[in-house]
Amino acid sequence: MADVDSALRHAMTTVDGAIGAALVDYNSGMALGTVDGGHGLDLSVASAGNTDVVRAKMRTMELLGLKDGIEDILISLTSQYHLIRPLTSRTGKGLFLYLALDKGRANLAMARHQLARLEADLEV
Repeated sequence: MADVDSALRHAMTTVDGAIGAALVDYNSGMALGTVDGGHGLDLSVASAGNTDVVRAKMRTMELLGLKDGIEDILISLTSQYHLIRPLTSRTGKGLFLYLALDKGRANLAMARHQLARLEADLEV
């Protein structure tokens, strides 16, 4: 089991193309931990903004009567991928992992796999 800071640092060093990572409380929009890869990404703003994305998707699923869980949410920009993974563990409820990637250096399938492994190893 890894604590928040070491888990986020591990993501930044093992996921090709990672430019920023955060663990976020989507009830408050506050980041519980961040690691910036030095690319100028404001993780506080990203955390708050992606909280709105998670809330909107959950609200939409509720309105549609979908009894399914969100595995991850992908936002694909011209030069970046932004991955959002809501935690499913008992202690992780209300939290999501956020990972920003350089699209030119990242392998999206591998990044999704590594983010799932990070969730499994994370101790909140």
